[in-house]
Amino acid sequence: MSAKASLSTWPTPMEPMPRLAAALGLNGGELWVKRDDLTGLGGGGNKVRKLEWTVGHALAAGADTLVTTGAAQSNHARLTAAAGARLGMNVVLVFPGTPDSAAAGSGNLVLDSLFGASVHWSGETDPSAMGAVAEDVCEQLRRSGARPYAIPFGGSSPLGARGYVEGGDEIRSQLPAVDHVVVALGSGGTMAGLIGALGEERVLGVDCGAVAEPAEVVAALATEVTGRSVTASSLRVRLDQVGPGYGVLHEPVMEALNATARAEGIVLDPIYSGRAMAGLMAAVRDGEIRPDQRTVFLHTGGLPGLFGHTQTVRRSVAALGSFPSS
Repeated sequence: MSAKASLSTWPTPMEPMPRLAAALGLNGGELWVKRDDLTGLGGGGNKVRKLEWTVGHALAAGADTLVTTGAAQSNHARLTAAAGARLGMNVVLVFPGTPDSAAAGSGNLVLDSLFGASVHWSGETDPSAMGAVAEDVCEQLRRSGARPYAIPFGGSSPLGARGYVEGGDEIRSQLPAVDHVVVALGSGGTMAGLIGALGEERVLGVDCGAVAEPAEVVAALATEVTGRSVTASSLRVRLDQVGPGYGVLHEPVMEALNATARAEGIVLDPIYSGRAMAGLMAAVRDGEIRPDQRTVFLHTGGLPGLFGHTQTVRRSVAALGSFPSS
């Protein structure tokens, strides 16, 4: 049995969203939100469940330094930095591009600094090259006497996915007879873990454009998690919310951010949870989710990244309402 670190308090809340349900045309009491944005550590988010397993394994292996990759506004990188701070480990974050190409000084980067992480700017812009760069960083650390442990992009591995087998079990215990669990599909581990607990038929993943061939990535992870063959064709994956690209604001996502905030006072981010909500709304419109079906939206966090996304910030500020003058 792999070691597991303790990084939060479980279970996270399950809350109804009656006003949003009414706005979407769902029956009252049938739309719920699983608040994995409230995981506590480092500003919260779904990556904490994965990190309990991956960082636990790193500690058991004698590591003193965590190395991981992601975009400059990566929620996973921010939470890896927080986990390292909590457990007394050094953290090196491998980001593409250069400091000048990032939204420097905003969003998750501020928290990365507060948690004491170091950043290696690779100059690379190809996400597929980041793993090799991270391995080079690990080798440099070994030569300097450190004991590094590489955590994959998004924390998504069969080991990390165990966190969402547990998360799926929580959902089932809090709200029996769930028909749909809607989740952002980024690096794939969260969806794969949920499938391990709930099966393919209940989990709807909304692709966010983080990886090529997302269904194949999830299927491979889910096969290892479940110990049975899971095929890409058996998965429920929506590909219609990526829009112009991973980091680019998609108009239905802006609509989902506004609808959720104004109906429930809940803030989503424009890359992951906002796309997942846009996918949920589209699934209601096209009949994939019926009004009488019990639906859980998994809130994966990402609030700091909202403040590092200049398109969304500008759109939101420009749309501020004005109180009429007398």
